[in-house]
Amino acid sequence: MASRQNGPGAGNAPGLGSQGTIDRPGGSPRTPPEPVDDTSPAKRRKPSDPPVRDPSLYALTDHFKDRLGQPGRYVTLRSVSDAIREGQLRWNTSDGWRFAQTVEGVRVIVVVSDTDTQSPVVVTSWTEVADWDTVVSSTRWDETDAHTIRLREALSEDADRQIPDRIRPREVDRPFVVGDHRIRTAPGNGYVVCEECGGRFRSKTELSTRYCQ
Repeated sequence: MASRQNGPGAGNAPGLGSQGTIDRPGGSPRTPPEPVDDTSPAKRRKPSDPPVRDPSLYALTDHFKDRLGQPGRYVTLRSVSDAIREGQLRWNTSDGWRFAQTVEGVRVIVVVSDTDTQSPVVVTSWTEVADWDTVVSSTRWDETDAHTIRLREALSEDADRQIPDRIRPREVDRPFVVGDHRIRTAPGNGYVVCEECGGRFRSKTELSTRYCQ
């Protein structure tokens, strides 16, 4: 089934600034702020202080940029900007502040930090299926999108363990990247298969530690 998105949605996202920041909507890129001294308000912020909601202030980590627009991640600069500006803000004990916004059944999670760096940064982002029926009936997503997001969720939630029972219900015919592999699966298969090397995998750790041959 063809996706209702144009790829992962990167085509309608704002571009990166010259220093890897999120562009201002309709304006020129904003570069990271000048270095501040230890007495500045930015340096006095504590981890418990809520992060700012201006997307143009955020620089992007290399970790985030490596994943931006990858097939099967459904993460774009626009979705990240919208989540920072309008999403729910929650504190998570493992990775700190998170913004979250649900778009037609898909929840976009954005992890940010602005106390350990000179400027606020987007650390990482990912997607989750918040409501299956809403996703598959939407005009933005299709059923393959929903299966792909759910499969990536399952692989990440218990990376070291083989999970054939959670792979078996998924139907993903548009390959997406995990580790060094471009993977897909068919209903009933308790594994994913790399379309490049033909390898079969049942866990994220296997995908991450075995190079594509």
